[in-house]
Amino acid sequence: MRLETREEPQLLQEGEKSTILVVDDEEIIRDLCSRALKDYRVLEADNGRDALQILNHEHVDLILVDVMMPIMNGLDLLQQVKDRDAEQLVIVMTGYADKEIILRALKARADDFIQKPINLLQLKTTIAQALEKKALRRELIQLKQLDRLKSDFLGLVSHKLRTPTTSISLFIQNLASGTISKDDQGFALAVDEIRKESEYLAYLIQDLLYYSDIILQDSQRKTSREDLKEIINTLANAKRLTLGQNKQILSTELTGDWPVFSVDRRRIELALGAILDNAIKFTPPGGEISLTGVLSERELSLTISDNGPGIAPEERGKIFEKFYQVDPHNTGQIRGFGLGLFYARQFVMDHGGNISLDSTVGKGTTVTIRLPRPSISAG
Repeated sequence: MRLETREEPQLLQEGEKSTILVVDDEEIIRDLCSRALKDYRVLEADNGRDALQILNHEHVDLILVDVMMPIMNGLDLLQQVKDRDAEQLVIVMTGYADKEIILRALKARADDFIQKPINLLQLKTTIAQALEKKALRRELIQLKQLDRLKSDFLGLVSHKLRTPTTSISLFIQNLASGTISKDDQGFALAVDEIRKESEYLAYLIQDLLYYSDIILQDSQRKTSREDLKEIINTLANAKRLTLGQNKQILSTELTGDWPVFSVDRRRIELALGAILDNAIKFTPPGGEISLTGVLSERELSLTISDNGPGIAPEERGKIFEKFYQVDPHNTGQIRGFGLGLFYARQFVMDHGGNISLDSTVGKGTTVTIRLPRPSISAG
């Protein structure tokens, strides 16, 4: 197997070019294709088996494969590739006009054909058209997903806003009609409930404005050099009021000297805030939440733990899904939009990190964020 690239390393690092994998047992054909496709990043393999190994480690936009090859022929490779990823572009090169071969390739979902001996103009045109069609299909899929997402989001917003507004309206109607007078014991309770529902409604509206900006505007990541300790302490202090009302305890321990991180402050704040909010929401009154940060040679580990009810095993794989909300008491009235943890994971991944979760029913949940440590030159 040969794994070759034909471009300047800087261009490959920037990912500016589509990647083409040329699979042919004839070196002269591979070389001819690579020279003709100099505007792309080109990888080479001389049989189907080696091509599959490359696909295990490389992102490939299009595969250009010969039919007749040793070890694994092009049609078998085509079948395996399409079974792995039906959207993977595969163009078959063949010197045979055998209808059976063409029929087998079509059944295996080949995207196009190129006749040997290869016409270089036809080769470049066919590949350019295939990549353009793929880009258009991807854009159409994204537009459909965005449209469905908007519809789901608006439906969720309507449902979530209805509950507090209905509650506030009913309490006010009872007060206005005289059903509850100022002298009644329930008057103070009604006013307090109105206050709570109003605060929750304001919280929902604030979240709605924030998430609509993220979802509908898809704002670009804006990085700056930040002190993560300062971000964490500021965020923890902002939660003190809620913690005090719930009689919860939040302890923070951020050890060592941390370098300056290049991050999108807004997104890191949302990621940490969403996980903290989740811990606060599910920790009982009087419960404890801890936030620790440990810097190693390779990464920064931020761990948020609570002693709440924990998460059932069948739900752990879903909590980072969009709109999903854990409902331990099956009330159907979990507050919020179910977007915080989804975007928390996405934003951490945008920074090259990851989020993991460990939970035991009846004992609590621990969420760990890992961010790569900046290099000395960067920090």
